[in-house]
Amino acid sequence: MYVGQSLPMPDAAERVRGTVPFLINKTLPGMLHGKVLRSPYPHARIASVDVSAAEALPGVVAVLSRADLGPDGDLDPYYGSILKDHQILAMDKARYVGEPIAAVAATDPEIAEEALELITVEYEELPSVFEVGEAARDGAPLVHEGQVKRYPGPSRIHVHGVENSNVFQSVSLRFGDVEEGFRQADRVFEHTFFTPALHHAALEPHVAIAQVGDDRLTIWSATQAPYTVRRRIAGIFHLEPEQVRIITAPVGGGFGAKSHVKLEAITAALAWKTGGRPVKLVLTRAESFTQVTKHAATLKLRTGVRADGSLLARQAELYWNAGAYSDTSPIVARNGAITCFGPYRLDHAWADSYAVYTNTPPAGSYRAPAVLEVTWAGESQIDLIAAEMGIDALTFRLQNVLKDGDTFITGETMHGLHYGEMLQEVASRGQWRRPAWAREGTCRGRGLAVTIKSTTTPSTSKAKIRFEADGACTLLASTVELGQGSKVVLSQIAADALGLPLERIRIVDPDTAITPFDMATNSSRSTFSMGNALNLAAHDLHEKIRQLAADLLEANPHDLDLQDGRVGVRGAPASQLTWEEVLSRAKASVVVGEGDFTTKGGLDPQTYRGVGSVHWHQGVGLAEVEVDRETGKIEVTELHAATYAGQVINPTMASLQTEGNVIMGLGLALFEEIIFDQGQIVNANLGDYLIPSILDLPDNISTAEMEDPAGDAELHGIAESTIPVVAPAIANALAQATGARLYDLPLRAEDVLKQLNAAQHD
Repeated sequence: MYVGQSLPMPDAAERVRGTVPFLINKTLPGMLHGKVLRSPYPHARIASVDVSAAEALPGVVAVLSRADLGPDGDLDPYYGSILKDHQILAMDKARYVGEPIAAVAATDPEIAEEALELITVEYEELPSVFEVGEAARDGAPLVHEGQVKRYPGPSRIHVHGVENSNVFQSVSLRFGDVEEGFRQADRVFEHTFFTPALHHAALEPHVAIAQVGDDRLTIWSATQAPYTVRRRIAGIFHLEPEQVRIITAPVGGGFGAKSHVKLEAITAALAWKTGGRPVKLVLTRAESFTQVTKHAATLKLRTGVRADGSLLARQAELYWNAGAYSDTSPIVARNGAITCFGPYRLDHAWADSYAVYTNTPPAGSYRAPAVLEVTWAGESQIDLIAAEMGIDALTFRLQNVLKDGDTFITGETMHGLHYGEMLQEVASRGQWRRPAWAREGTCRGRGLAVTIKSTTTPSTSKAKIRFEADGACTLLASTVELGQGSKVVLSQIAADALGLPLERIRIVDPDTAITPFDMATNSSRSTFSMGNALNLAAHDLHEKIRQLAADLLEANPHDLDLQDGRVGVRGAPASQLTWEEVLSRAKASVVVGEGDFTTKGGLDPQTYRGVGSVHWHQGVGLAEVEVDRETGKIEVTELHAATYAGQVINPTMASLQTEGNVIMGLGLALFEEIIFDQGQIVNANLGDYLIPSILDLPDNISTAEMEDPAGDAELHGIAESTIPVVAPAIANALAQATGARLYDLPLRAEDVLKQLNAAQHD
């Protein structure tokens, strides 16, 4: 059995040597290099674009401008994840600093850069809005005038905006009667929290190569969602999806930034303009900052509690800064409305969640989208409430957390919940009952946090397994290797399901011309969904080999056993054939097993009632901090995280996933934020935008990927389930240590010191 073993990634040695074939290093014969001219203004009417001088520069093969994308052109310039509000190039006006205005393909990058300087654009600057508060006001300058374009047909996401407003998505969730809940409550607490825009900071920047043929468009893309990209690009080029081929090599990190169409549309359009030559477009780090961000969010919570500490009602008002285009903001606004109540029992829960256009770069999915933000707010407030009521923070959570059989705000009955065990686990590791202390200008404290997140439901993954007459066994799956270890994990699942040695299994990278459909590599769904698809494909392959062998062995297929790559009659060990022998004698060169796994459930797109997630992913964290009272500096000394995995396929890979959650969460808690000045990002580099180094990590990090004690539980995703708990756990530890309560991220030393100094003068 390979499941349960800590086996290395198949390309581990290549990763150490730096020889993994990332797309950023790929070249094609005759390949041109693309560069993009970007808007210097956050909001401006485009009066004219003159590309003639750039087109005349030796070495320039093509220049793409809005003149190529008019209403009578060959391409549809509009696309999007859910709404068709994105543009290949700005058509009528620029809506954020960094929006593409024109693109150049040249024989080398330097010539392309030189050509950009020869393009003349006349702008008429317009009033801008940058914060959701000003953007959502009546009479605010509109980022998009009129109704944005929509895709025809039904959508699993209901999008409902406010007319003549920058509010383009409004989600209202109602469970119980929250006003009655507040009337019944003995205490009501109100707080407002904020999280800034963040950069995903993947190692590999956005990169794509495109080539247009007579009847096919091929795109090599560092994407998390090959089939999603295929569908949207086909729409832009008025092609059938099968005429678009998306090829994905191992990707150097994604974290949601490479979900849906990003760089592929402009790269493909530029390749189309060249008349057939391949074009490669690689974003600089500064450009990656403007490609997509995490949502900045303003989160207002009002929570009612009984005198005995029982949570009774919560009302949430959530504002998501979507930037200039919608991307996945309709999903984020919905997810936030559902998960802002945390994993707690509530009789009454109302949420109003708004996605708002502003003149800043588009915001999209970021690891645990929406859950990250609402957990920051919700778990900070839970500690505030517990402290005000004089109840221990662990006791308060254990009293109120959801248990099996409880009803969630979606109306579904919850099952498979393990918050009690996980809270006790991290409390034990972090010595929760050990008292906080202060000495010599330093104080130390601990904080807890819990979270709940959904996975895309329903969703579909398909897989194929090819067994060839020479014994080669190939897994065909469109799960993208992002560094998370999917190749080794899926190979372990398939090897056990097939009963073959792992060394005989190979898995190919996604290629929509070869590997079957998968929704995307996101939402912590791949091991569960694709793993089950591979199990079904293995079963189908067994049945097909059994049918072939039945004729050769003159036996009923039901009397045949398959084990260790051999098939034989049950009870007659002498009458066995290898699978290779079966194919050879049956004159079959290959046998293909197919698996199609689709989860059940889903929410009504307007009422948000139903089954919100096939599994609710669960995370718990405990942080210990040491604070210098003279400077306000926070040092995180311990971080302990627990998640429920159901069954762990590869313990090392699972532990590394949780460690990655914790370390990424540490960055957004203490350092990370995109800083804007009138819409211009002023820290668009990894010198000024700080991410954790090894020197910032606590001395004591521990993770627990808890399994079902019976050993027969389904797989649960863990890729995002503990990143949301880190920031609130640290903030809660800070408050316990110093009494300083911060409501905005990141947790800056100067803000801590300000509160400490204010407390001294009270």
